Amino acid sequence: MAARPPFDPARAATYPTAIGCDEVGRGALCGPVVVAAVWFDPAAIPADLLASLDDSKRVPEPVRDRLAPLIRAHARVAVAAGSRALIDRINIRGATHDAMARAVARLGLAAPVLVDGRDALPGLPGRAVVGGDRVVPQIAAASIVAKVLRDQLMRRLARRHPGYGWERNVGYGTALHRAGLTQLGRSPHHRLSFTRGFD
Repeated sequence: MAARPPFDPARAATYPTAIGCDEVGRGALCGPVVVAAVWFDPAAIPADLLASLDDSKRVPEPVRDRLAPLIRAHARVAVAAGSRALIDRINIRGATHDAMARAVARLGLAAPVLVDGRDALPGLPGRAVVGGDRVVPQIAAASIVAKVLRDQLMRRLARRHPGYGWERNVGYGTALHRAGLTQLGRSPHHRLSFTRGFD
């Protein structure tokens, strides 16, 4: 039996009205890290949308693809990315923070920023929330938007760079991806700093 989604519309008024921020692609071998920042009042969005939100890894791909445009329609959404070059220059943690700060700034809102994980954004009001994509609905929404956007990007890149399996692994280190690296070498999108910055 599938796990019940974490957000109950009957409790909408108890969830924070805040900016939720999450990233996708931090642990990938290639491509950018993609960030979304999402703001909404949980009591003001459709109840069925709130009830559908969850950590993007727990949401089946067809459902993510359906939810992402609904989130954009009912929330304030901004996205940003940290490129492969930026990741290699300043490390993945720094590139993630840089993209998060840019996404939050694009919203243009004075609201607390709740970030998934243990690492709050320096210089901004708010805090980090461990397991935030199952605690804060805006973080869950951000994870879905970022996941859909990054997966679409990696599948487009897969058509230009066949042999790594990006159409299936979207840049993560599967056996097929590693075999492609052995046979073909690095593409221009592969990160040179596979392990730097994961502190």
